[in-house]
Amino acid sequence: MTRFRSSIVWRVALVACACAAAAIAAALGANALLGDPSLAGGIGVAVMVLVGIPAIRRVLAPMTAMFRALEGTVTSYRDGDFAFSLAWDGNDEVGDLVTAHNALGDTLRNQRESLVQRELLLDTMVQHTPIAMLLVDQVGHVVYGNLAARTLLGGGRRVEGLKLAALLDGAPESLREAVTRGGDGLFVVAHEDGDDEDVYYLARSGFRLNGRPHELFVLRQLTVELHRQEVKTWKKVIRLISHELNNSLAPIASLAHSGGELLKRSQYEQLERVFATIAERARHLEQFIQGYAKFAKLPAPRLEPTPWKPLVDRLRTQITFAIDGALPDAPAVVDPAQLEQALVNLLRNAHESGSTVADIQLRVRRLAAAVTIEVADRGSGMEATVLPNALLPFYSTKRGGTGLGLALVREITEAHGGRVSLVNREGGGVAVTITIPQ
Repeated sequence: MTRFRSSIVWRVALVACACAAAAIAAALGANALLGDPSLAGGIGVAVMVLVGIPAIRRVLAPMTAMFRALEGTVTSYRDGDFAFSLAWDGNDEVGDLVTAHNALGDTLRNQRESLVQRELLLDTMVQHTPIAMLLVDQVGHVVYGNLAARTLLGGGRRVEGLKLAALLDGAPESLREAVTRGGDGLFVVAHEDGDDEDVYYLARSGFRLNGRPHELFVLRQLTVELHRQEVKTWKKVIRLISHELNNSLAPIASLAHSGGELLKRSQYEQLERVFATIAERARHLEQFIQGYAKFAKLPAPRLEPTPWKPLVDRLRTQITFAIDGALPDAPAVVDPAQLEQALVNLLRNAHESGSTVADIQLRVRRLAAAVTIEVADRGSGMEATVLPNALLPFYSTKRGGTGLGLALVREITEAHGGRVSLVNREGGGVAVTITIPQ
């Protein structure tokens, strides 16, 4: 059954008409009794004011109370409280407003419940992912850290509210260097027993949260993935070596057979060409095998005090680069031949990156217990899919590349008890840092 609709306008108009009628009646009566039209008019106006104002206030009082209630609910909505509704008995404009208001509250409440459920699901997923995540505000305070981040940096304790710098004080040195340097990159964390190590990939991104700048640090452990990739790489290199051996041995066998036939026929004049071709293929095969054997059988480094200036001068006779800062006065305790080979590989990679010669820089810093050597360029950088695999043996994105350059750098550095890290530089380019303990 449809309820009768009572408009607020008509109710106010009806009250106003009743008050006007009472005022007119009072004025007419006063005029009849007193015979003074002016006095009678004043009495009519007084009656209208004294009767009309209370009457209109009584009509509008429920609506005024409802407006105050609506104001309170809007304030609650702003504060995120949707757990109530309003009631209005009249079938009028205020009733329509209350109905729309309650419907808005129901919608906001349902949306918040759905959002809470999604946030719980997302938080559960983020908390239990093996990838460490840290959210840091503009002043360096940790806003959020999942379980993996707490384990890696906080010893299992909560890290929210702590300063990132304080957390890094107790973190491995390689992690501190990776965060301080800026940009994305790889770093290695050695186990306490010194027998093994874990490889991590650091990715960072900035965004605005609640109108304020924040930075997200994502630390992904790549050790298992790298081991799996290394197995795939070794299978690939076995196929490569098998292919190269077949390409050399098959012609040699064929030429040897041809040489035997020529010898039977006493055609000695063609034997020289056959033997020359066999020798050329044998030399190619020897060079190929020696290249891989050099990587596989790297000798133990012969450590000796090595001044920096003669080492840099020898490098400059082979390749062009610039020096960033002054060279340390104290010599480094390294194998000079192996370190020179590692730096040549890095500088050649920098030249092949598309960087200008002026932007290829070598920087050496002497720390309390180590020396760091950085080779930086302003080339195209490394893609996110390439960077985690860059140090793997035989991994290369270059046509015809062997994938031994950076792998040999890593082998030489680790033979010295050090580590290698790679990062994409802000503004373009790659920085490769070798850290060797002294």
